[in-house]
Amino acid sequence: MYKPNLFDDTQGYDEFEALELGGHICKILKVEETKSRSGKDMINIYIDIAEGRQKDYYLKSFQSDNRENKKYKGIVYQVVTDNNGNTNKGFKTFVDAVAKSNPGFNKDAIWGDNFSSHFKNKLIGGVFGREQYKNQNGELKWSTKCVKFRDVETIRKGVEVPEDKYLEIQKQSQSFSSQDGFEGVIDSDGDLPF
Repeated sequence: MYKPNLFDDTQGYDEFEALELGGHICKILKVEETKSRSGKDMINIYIDIAEGRQKDYYLKSFQSDNRENKKYKGIVYQVVTDNNGNTNKGFKTFVDAVAKSNPGFNKDAIWGDNFSSHFKNKLIGGVFGREQYKNQNGELKWSTKCVKFRDVETIRKGVEVPEDKYLEIQKQSQSFSSQDGFEGVIDSDGDLPF
């Protein structure tokens, strides 16, 4: 057998370290204004872990991924308005958390053409939980995602780990086995705050 391409640079499965659940101090790398699939105003918030043992978690993961069409995984998608065209509570929470976490941040000055630029390199607290997904082989797996924002001080004081979010198909109180061997009964509404 010949040595396959990128063998020495490919990360094995046992080398992967999952992001710890709970609160993390995050740095906002970029905010993009975009539209949701249904046409609502939305922002994509690119974050990374700013402090602690898992600092730069998403950047390191991105840099170690040798796949051709790799993607940055530290993105939170936030809808700006609700179904009535009013401010979405998750969007308001995001802006308030940035303001409270960064002395001198002026919420009144962010509106207009340069909205996104006001958030670059700002700190924010992220609360991370597990979300179930189905992989390409149809297997149920778990990913860790930022499920809500809080101010940095709240994160430093400590936050509870959110309940797991199960796929819609799993919500009917069915028995399951997770990849870590835990068995139980699913009974979750699966709602996220954004």
